[in-house]
Amino acid sequence: MPPSSAPATATATTTALGDARIITAAEFEFHPVTGAAPAARTTIATPVSPAAGATHVTLHVVRIAAGESYVPEHSAAEENTAVIFSGTGSAAVGDLALPVERGSAAYAPTGRSLTLTADARGMTAYVWRTPLANAPVGSDPVLHSSLWDETTQLRGFGGTGQVGAAERRATMNFVFWPGNGSSRLCLHCGIQQPGETFNVHLHPDSDEAFIAFEGVGQMYLRDRWIDVGAGDVLYASPGVLHGARNPHTGPTARRFVTCGGPSPYDPALYSAAGYSSQVR
Repeated sequence: MPPSSAPATATATTTALGDARIITAAEFEFHPVTGAAPAARTTIATPVSPAAGATHVTLHVVRIAAGESYVPEHSAAEENTAVIFSGTGSAAVGDLALPVERGSAAYAPTGRSLTLTADARGMTAYVWRTPLANAPVGSDPVLHSSLWDETTQLRGFGGTGQVGAAERRATMNFVFWPGNGSSRLCLHCGIQQPGETFNVHLHPDSDEAFIAFEGVGQMYLRDRWIDVGAGDVLYASPGVLHGARNPHTGPTARRFVTCGGPSPYDPALYSAAGYSSQVR
């Protein structure tokens, strides 16, 4: 077994989140994984956690060294979602392991542990964690997917009305959501093409933790747009306005991709897309 395959505890971030904050990738504080073998090289940062003020969710950034593995502490007792940010390796949910690469995603429901293993290139993953908290358990959840899965989408979202909606509206992929078995955690992927906006909104009862996955763009937080780049994290407590947009246009502009989601999931997003939020 690789040297860091023991369940891992992260040192909580010391920066208070307040009700909302953008944490840039340059601010991440990486530490050795607690409980790993002395020779292990895997490190972890925790930009969002209850220790820093989040209500429902913990978000880790894990740099898994070549040949090593990472298992979130108490993984089988909670829900875990992981997105591969760079590198390659494998993601095992319980006994089901599949190869992963940049943009791959894994969902580990309560009762099944998540194990991420890096190959010779090493791997960086963002990992969301939350307790089940009496939510219904999906009967046949999807365990492996990709940010680019277009099977179920939200198009034309106009926001929740507090801020005027942009006309050019981004598309959101529902990667893990109640319709494919996710009980509490969800994973959505916003594709903001040049000039597009995922309009400003809020979640009355949910923490929002999402990342800039690809490109450069802007995130709305509280009352303004803020420039962000790949790897940066947004946290918004329940009731705080947020959104994402790609203000860049012209021949050299590229798409701006975000991923993450509210915890617990917000039924209003699925209603806006015309879907039921009943856990499958």
